[in-house]
Amino acid sequence: MDEKMNYYPISREEWQGFYHNGKAPLTEEELESIKGFNDQISLQDVQDIYVPLTHLIHLYMKEFESLTVSKGLFLHEYVPVPPFIIGIAGSVAVGKSTTARLLQIILSRTFKRRNVQLITTDGFLYPNRVLEEKGIMNRKGFPESYDMEKLIDFLNQVKNGQDEIKAPLYSHSVYDIIEGEYEIIQQPDILIVEGINTLQLPANQQIYVSDFFDFSVFVDADPNLIEKWYLERFGALLDTAFLEPDNYYYQYAIGNREEAFSMAKEVWKNVNLKNLEEYILPTRGRADIILHKTENHIIDKIFMRKY
Repeated sequence: MDEKMNYYPISREEWQGFYHNGKAPLTEEELESIKGFNDQISLQDVQDIYVPLTHLIHLYMKEFESLTVSKGLFLHEYVPVPPFIIGIAGSVAVGKSTTARLLQIILSRTFKRRNVQLITTDGFLYPNRVLEEKGIMNRKGFPESYDMEKLIDFLNQVKNGQDEIKAPLYSHSVYDIIEGEYEIIQQPDILIVEGINTLQLPANQQIYVSDFFDFSVFVDADPNLIEKWYLERFGALLDTAFLEPDNYYYQYAIGNREEAFSMAKEVWKNVNLKNLEEYILPTRGRADIILHKTENHIIDKIFMRKY
């Protein structure tokens, strides 16, 4: 890691030793239901990695709440505690979604009185018709394919405690925004924001998405491994899409499998890998915690930001 001087490198064994008082607050069946297509995470991983991580997040939350109280004392008025926002970043197919859903469950069950909600930044992609109009359909997932103003406005509304906020919905099966459908965010105490672009610094932007984060996690792995996981996930999608004619992957599922995989490898090389190298990896050094994965999605090292 180029940023290693800014982080404490911690082995898995050291990390799990930092907090002994917790157990994984979910069952094997529940874990199975939230895992990505080809994620290999186990309950042991949850206990070794995510329970201590939740404890660390709680320490950040307590400091965040303490600072808010201090502001109120300074101003001689009541200052409400804003939602605590956690950003989850990383490449396509690296396991961000599993991490985000897992943290939502653990935080909800650890802090039962807290309202913990989750959104993905996929919902803030421009619809395909707009991408086509802009001539950037082949750049889907790159910074310019997101409506960053809408995402920043959404996060600003969350931080300001607005009652009900609409978050656009994205469907991976149809590969597009679902017009007219929204997820309603209702005054969360904790909001998890997951996406490849959560730590990026788009040009000409006065406010960044990460400005709203109180804690951030980057899920990391060697690009060659991520490519392997991406192709495995693509194969798993083909195995189910042939039953769904409306699915984006249906055309590939019913066609020549070798040609489908050739297409997927080209997409990885020309879109996902390029996006990873040019726009996602450079943001890794902005995360509070980096979870480094090896073969079979095993987290072997954790990097904790020094300052």
